[in-house]
Amino acid sequence: MNFEYLMPTKVITKKGVSADIGYYANEYHLKYVLIISDKGVEKAGLLTPIYHSLDEYQIQYKSFYDVKPNPHDTDCDRIAAKFSDATIDAIIAIGGGSVIDTAKAVSILCTNKGTIKDYEGMEVAKQPPLPLLCVPTTAGTGSEVTSWSIITDTTKHYKMGVGDQRIIPKLALLDVELTQSMPASVAASTGLDALTHAIEAYTCRIANPITDGLALHAIRLVKENLATAVQDGDAAARENMLIASLMAGIAFGNADTAGVHCLSEAIGGRYDTSHGVANAIFLPYMFHHNMDADFKRHAEVGFALGVDAGNTVEKAAYETVEILLDFNQQFNIPAFAELDKVEQNDFQQLAETAVQSSSNPNNAKEMAVPDYVKVMEEAYRNVLAYS
Repeated sequence: MNFEYLMPTKVITKKGVSADIGYYANEYHLKYVLIISDKGVEKAGLLTPIYHSLDEYQIQYKSFYDVKPNPHDTDCDRIAAKFSDATIDAIIAIGGGSVIDTAKAVSILCTNKGTIKDYEGMEVAKQPPLPLLCVPTTAGTGSEVTSWSIITDTTKHYKMGVGDQRIIPKLALLDVELTQSMPASVAASTGLDALTHAIEAYTCRIANPITDGLALHAIRLVKENLATAVQDGDAAARENMLIASLMAGIAFGNADTAGVHCLSEAIGGRYDTSHGVANAIFLPYMFHHNMDADFKRHAEVGFALGVDAGNTVEKAAYETVEILLDFNQQFNIPAFAELDKVEQNDFQQLAETAVQSSSNPNNAKEMAVPDYVKVMEEAYRNVLAYS
């Protein structure tokens, strides 16, 4: 068995720890940082303790808090150009996956010339990116521990991957207090995003024993905590979802995502659909499509989700599909046909984009364009072909 495992991020989980960001920035000998966030985080007052902490340690900073969902290449280029003359020695990202992915892109552009589209692929940048310190405010992407930034190419209308081990954040502060203002709908879609990451990390072709353990426990944490985190905003449940998201991020960062992400990123690039929503929509259908490639692994996902361990692996896998469909109904995830702009005439092109994804070869089952079209058609009709 051959595999690699990398985890360079220092992770600290503690209520209120984000207010100590100045202490940790000082430990890294930082003098001047760029804070990247979004308007929702700023409006909720979550940046104020960050500013106070940096002031306490006499760390200078500039702020940008106009990051939009599904970050666009042009926005990343614009942010980097705005701050290119500053002597910034690190970036602090406070927000969800879009904020952290934007910060990763900007960290590359602050030390390398060109536009972010010049850095699509893995390890393209010649100069080391700026170091990153991250404080996630949602529990879904796991971007605070991964080497990838997913950015929309606004010319070609697809999501490109910018990968570099040097953009893995140096520090991740998991502070449940920053998730308390997260709306229930966001808690639901990001939680199902984390579940998708864990399931794909476990069932993809390049899973390994370390990622298996992380992914299965992340699945258990989602099963035990998501409903309470969404419905009650319970602090303990939301903290456990932060941990589940992080564990799933480490898992897929050292294994891979698979067919669900190939589709959701194609659709997000074309329609600007929420990543968590798109993943949730396709997860049951792709799981069903893939499960006969390895019934045992797909059944083990079901056992982690509470399926009776006395079932045969085939029956357990089928019951898992029903659980995933029930999650979408329970958490009010829209059907594929209900999304804005979706047209069946686009399915062929979306499938062609999905096949080109770097994660496509690692899907549990080999996927060609007709296979992705079939999965989209089933999701669009909201009917599984049990044949």
